[in-house]
Formats: sequence, structure tokens, C-alpha cells
Amino acid sequence: MIEVLDLTVGWGDTRLLENASFRVARGDVFAILGGSGCGKSTTLRFLTGLEQPLSGSIHIDGVGAPRLVEGRPPFGVMFQHGALFGSMTVVENVALPLREWTRLPPDVVHAMARAKLRLVGLEGAADKLPSELSGGMKKRAAIARAMALEPELLFLDEPSAGLDPVMSAGLDELILTLKRVVGLTVVVVTHELQSIFAIVDQCILLDKETRSIIARGRPSELRESGDPRIHSFFNRTAEAV
Repeated sequence: MIEVLDLTVGWGDTRLLENASFRVARGDVFAILGGSGCGKSTTLRFLTGLEQPLSGSIHIDGVGAPRLVEGRPPFGVMFQHGALFGSMTVVENVALPLREWTRLPPDVVHAMARAKLRLVGLEGAADKLPSELSGGMKKRAAIARAMALEPELLFLDEPSAGLDPVMSAGLDELILTLKRVVGLTVVVVTHELQSIFAIVDQCILLDKETRSIIARGRPSELRESGDPRIHSFFNRTAEAV
């Protein structure tokens, strides 16, 4: 689904990641991991076309930049804090991509938006404002909006951030359900170990000091790594990267 070759990201003389290459298999939940300041969320911005890399290439489903960012987006994005529009109801937020990118009649747009909310368990909150939702409900609403155009690929930036363990587990279950039922490929930025071991098929671990990918593979295998930086991250010891 995604192929990244020799990617260097940053601004001006600042480099966050240099000459990084990785692939995301179709149907996987793939995680971008690392300590604070290593460039996880920034890398996601480059993958989604919000920023242009200093060098290297990104291809999504065979399409590369600049074509990737032209016209209707081939993926959905859930930003870290949801980024819902506070003056719109939940169903209006979810309907927005459909209104912007399709010519469907208003009643069809409304029905499709409600269907997406039903898929994430929020149909009963359709007419509420974002300010009336809990943190977990906002995340679910943002996922519903990201799925409005029925993409095959979702990018999720810190979906469990700020949630209690029960809400976080519920969101993990939703992601696995969407993967299984809808057949989505999911790229997630997270630092929550419980979520990592619960939902992630493959991952990469970024390192701030070397500005590189220092590990890749299944989380359960990387937890047993002999490299102290990798072992400490996946076991939450004091030497974590």
C-alpha cells in the first residue's frame, strides 16, 4: 500500500529523519514509533502530503507526489486532537468531505454520514456538537469523518492520547474491527505500549539521535531485541529512546 524510499524530512538545515525506507503492506496496522521529538507525527505529515520531503519518494497505492496531493485524497486522516469543527454537529463534520469531494444529493450525503457514525458506534450522537462529546467520542467521530470517502487507507495520529485505559481499549477494538470488516490499511502514530501490542502488525522505531529507523518488525519480536535502545522502548525501562 505504501512504499517510502530514501526519505529525508525536515525544514531548512534541520533534519528529523534521513534516508529512511520502509513499506506498509496492504491490510496491516502499521505503527510509527519512537521517543519524544524523534519526528513521528512530522513523518505522518509528510506521508499525507501536508509537507514536502527534502529528498526521497513516497508512493501510496502506486501513486507518488505531486499527483498524490491533487484532487480527492486517496486516504483518510485522524489528527491527534480530532480537529472537529466546533460550530458543526457531529454528523455535519462527518458529511463535510462528502460535500467537498462528491456531487451526491444532500439526503444521500446525510445518510452516508450517519452510516459512518453507526459504524463507529456514534449514531446516537449525530446531532450533538463536539463540545458535548467525551474525549473517546471525539476520536471516534474523527475516525468516522476520515472514513467518509471510503478510503482503503487511514492515518491515525495518537488515537489513544489523553484517553483512559477503558476508552483506549475500546478504540483499539474499533481499529481492529475496521481492519477486519472494512479491510482497511492503517498507519498509526502512538506511544501507548498496550495499544502497540494489541493492534499493530508491523512497526518502525525512529531514533532522535541518529535521525534514522533503528528497528522494524513485529512489536512482540522487537521486545526481545538485544539492542538496549530497542529493548528499553518496548519494555519501558529508563534507557528508552
